[in-house]
Amino acid sequence: MEKAQALRDDEKGRRFAAKMTDVLNYGALNLAMGIGYRLGLFDCLDALESPAATEAIAGQTGLADRYVNEWLGVMVAAGVVEISGGTEGEVLYWLPPEHGDLLARRAGSANLGVYTQEIPLLIQCALEAVVKGFRTGEGVPYANYPRFQRFMGELADAKHQKVLVDRFLPAVDQGGIVRGMASGMRVCDLGCAEGMALILMAEAFPRSEFTGIDISAEALDKARAAAARRGLANIRFLCRDAAELVRAADLNASFDYVTAFDAIHDQNRPLDALQGVYALLKPGGAFSMVDIAAGSGIEVNRDHPMGPFLYTVSLMHCLPVGLIDGGMGLGMMWGREKALELLRAAGFENVEVAPIPEDAFNLHYFCRK
Repeated sequence: MEKAQALRDDEKGRRFAAKMTDVLNYGALNLAMGIGYRLGLFDCLDALESPAATEAIAGQTGLADRYVNEWLGVMVAAGVVEISGGTEGEVLYWLPPEHGDLLARRAGSANLGVYTQEIPLLIQCALEAVVKGFRTGEGVPYANYPRFQRFMGELADAKHQKVLVDRFLPAVDQGGIVRGMASGMRVCDLGCAEGMALILMAEAFPRSEFTGIDISAEALDKARAAAARRGLANIRFLCRDAAELVRAADLNASFDYVTAFDAIHDQNRPLDALQGVYALLKPGGAFSMVDIAAGSGIEVNRDHPMGPFLYTVSLMHCLPVGLIDGGMGLGMMWGREKALELLRAAGFENVEVAPIPEDAFNLHYFCRK
């Protein structure tokens, strides 16, 4: 028995050693892929009609040969890029089309390459502050994250431009929201950042009035400038704390429809924010909350296909900003059960939960007042 147990322990040790090798390799690979994506190397390789040498790839991207060659070494060792020999004995590089389908900017909603930039950005923004937070229990302010927030804003804007008006909104309430916007509604986007979702809606539905609310004055200045450039007169932006909206008498019962796109889980007082949404709505008004597709609890998310990645992003950003000023610190992986609990506590009795086409990361929580 002891010998058999020792053999099992030895096998477990070997498997974990292999796993650790994978961890080190893939962690390094993520960093290198993030650099390559940012510099356009995957797009360059994806556009090649035939395998090319380092010098040609560097020339097309305007990058230094030696750096490009070392980066290609990472990609070849990881099986991302393939190599072949040229007629004169030189090494040629090639990105298989099925890899480009996931790594190049042309990939659209299937693009996974863009997400390789997240962890390196978070390390730059907040590593030492998060390490300190482990010891103190304190949060990390939004001011630590300007580059990450800009990156995430660009991701969200690209998604909104692709699906918001043409696909997401027509599916809400079996088309009822789109019909209402077409005839004229008052709509609010909570956590609007630089306003892309609201601007797209305001352009598409000129008979409706749109209000964006965010705590970042800088982001709202950019939103106002973008709306002005497009000549939109049916849109305004307010700098307010979501957690204080329940006491905002000037906005009480003002809106027919409120949206919150990946905004609630970052709130330090999420229940107050949801109660604020409830207060903003007219009787019968509707609320669309788009947030992460996960369960509530580590044991539930153990087999989530992107669990380690999502928990790490949460550890480095969503949890710390949610802990500011003694906040709840929900984290990104707060999950369906907790979301339903807080929505009901805020006053929403009936909540419909549905997947979102072409968005495997999120769920749509639809409620009425």
